[in-house]
Amino acid sequence: MNELRNTYLDKRVFVTGHTGFKGSWLIKILNDFGAVVKGYALAPENETNLFNEIKGDVLCESVIGDLRDRATLKNALLDFQPDYVFHLAAQPLVRLSYEIPSETFEVNAIGTANLLDAIRLLEKKCNLVLITTDKVYHNNEWEYPYRETDRLGGYDPYSASKACCELLIDSYKNSFFNLQKYDQHKKAITVCRAGNVIGGGDWSKDRLIPDIIRAIYANDDIVIRNPNSIRPWQHVLEPLIGYLKLGSLLNLDPYKYSGAWNFGPQLSDNLTVLSIAQKAVEILKNGKIIVKEDNQNHHEAKLLKLDISKVMSETDWKPSMNTQEAISLTVNWYKSFYEKNTPANEILSSNIDYYFNLINEK
Repeated sequence: MNELRNTYLDKRVFVTGHTGFKGSWLIKILNDFGAVVKGYALAPENETNLFNEIKGDVLCESVIGDLRDRATLKNALLDFQPDYVFHLAAQPLVRLSYEIPSETFEVNAIGTANLLDAIRLLEKKCNLVLITTDKVYHNNEWEYPYRETDRLGGYDPYSASKACCELLIDSYKNSFFNLQKYDQHKKAITVCRAGNVIGGGDWSKDRLIPDIIRAIYANDDIVIRNPNSIRPWQHVLEPLIGYLKLGSLLNLDPYKYSGAWNFGPQLSDNLTVLSIAQKAVEILKNGKIIVKEDNQNHHEAKLLKLDISKVMSETDWKPSMNTQEAISLTVNWYKSFYEKNTPANEILSSNIDYYFNLINEK
């Protein structure tokens, strides 16, 4: 971890989506590393949210703005003159994308174009780490794990909007940030596709762990829609450290480390929705699980696996926790928060230290 700390110490890092779940964890890590951080995102949606709980506006300069507001986004980025950009901001929910499909495409695709337009005007070296999703693949729902070279697609508006992002990013890379002219523009872009992330401090709607936690602490039934669905579950710290490593590696070889990268658990370590719910009930010693079909007939993939052999073979990143460990760390986060009244910032620091120790041991 010292190498990563040294990479980001005193560097200027621009993070979109800093008020969200993953973004809040990221600005905490970057602050611990001694980076100078500026965030750009909408205000947190929920009354209880991780950004406010950890006093995120103290950890970074926080700009509340919309990706679709080109002028505000451009000014925020150019005024800051970043060395690194991590683009996490998005409309990230599959079910919500059925309710606001055009807005989902606007935020995810056009918002990304607006960011890249601003970076075109940046007259300095800058490494870009752009986050999409494991759902960019044309999913045939088979056992075959998807590789970075597989066909992109998207059944629901969210997944399709993220596949659009990838095409858009590729166009900008070819047209404006071509690696053959890297010595002129000094912009290196890598794209990260992560599986379903879990971790403490997520209170988002229509996400498995937050829904389970809300139900348990409200003494309600735990309602799950697709008990047998399999996803590449991983703790939020796993991909975040991967993103930071790729940002760092772009300094060493922008040609090799540009492109797309999958982040997920080992292939043998994919659990069903029901298994995760049962593990949470076991840890908290509370909760009743019931299965209720989605009466809105929203399509959600039943099976999705990622091939992470590329990132494991070409970098020193690998999963440090199995899914059972990730669930335990996540559920115990909420247990500490609700039952012991431990401050969120303190639990985050404890989880980060625990994870870094795991990496050092392995």
